[in-house]
Amino acid sequence: MRPELGAHYPSASQRTRVITEDWAANHLYCPACECNELAAERPGRKVVDFHCDSCSERYQLKARREPLRGQVQDAAYEPLAQAIRDGTAPSFFLMHYRLKDWHVQNLVLVPRFFLSLSAVVPRNPLGPRHPRKGHVLCNLALSQLPLDARIPVVLDGKAMPWEVVRSEWERFAFLQEKTHKVRGWTSDVLACVRRLSKSIFTAGEFYADFEVELRNLHPSNLHVKDKIRQQLQVLRRQGVLEFVRPGVYRQIRWCPACGHDSVPEVDTGASTRVRRLSCPVCGTVLW
Repeated sequence: MRPELGAHYPSASQRTRVITEDWAANHLYCPACECNELAAERPGRKVVDFHCDSCSERYQLKARREPLRGQVQDAAYEPLAQAIRDGTAPSFFLMHYRLKDWHVQNLVLVPRFFLSLSAVVPRNPLGPRHPRKGHVLCNLALSQLPLDARIPVVLDGKAMPWEVVRSEWERFAFLQEKTHKVRGWTSDVLACVRRLSKSIFTAGEFYADFEVELRNLHPSNLHVKDKIRQQLQVLRRQGVLEFVRPGVYRQIRWCPACGHDSVPEVDTGASTRVRRLSCPVCGTVLW
């Protein structure tokens, strides 16, 4: 990046915004189509930072010095929540940069069709001494998103092939046609599937582990088991799960680079949320 661009700005947040957005304008491409550049939105536009002139996809950039885990701070809660309800939310590019040399260390793409209200957490209103007192900001809860929703674009300082990034986008693009409530259910169930410690599981095991959690995420639904069963079938039809026998499923995780099916038994210890699974054939990082 070019840190000299921020030299005349008084605050660290302003410097970071100018420097990281300049890098994005010069290096980002559209993962949803073949366009190899993004255009900056006009200053002051809520929710959106960049758009694609070719397919009209919209993106927001969030940059931080800390590794991308847990929750990432965003701006106002209600505009993003309303955009999710309306189906107009942007996709997110989440950047982890190295401050000492202004180097992009990691860049993760979260496609908009994975965003649900359960993944956007409102923060406490700003206090009475703040210029925008009462204003409610929000965090994007990465841990609430399925691992498939966090597509590596830059990993440990190395750019991933654009073909892989676009292939990963396309795998779940079917969610674009769904309402935000349906997308939310699919995303939440998939997130739970990816947290399982084994590739083959029964519906009963899934209910025992996640029924209460999903009931809490969707309190208005009075038939949670039926909804879970429906979403498992959706994931089966989309090739994310395989039907082994009645009530038994197997996770499938196709490598977009070589096509190898690689979902080994995984250790879900303390490092589960930040583990990385790579294709054992070609080494491509999957999640």
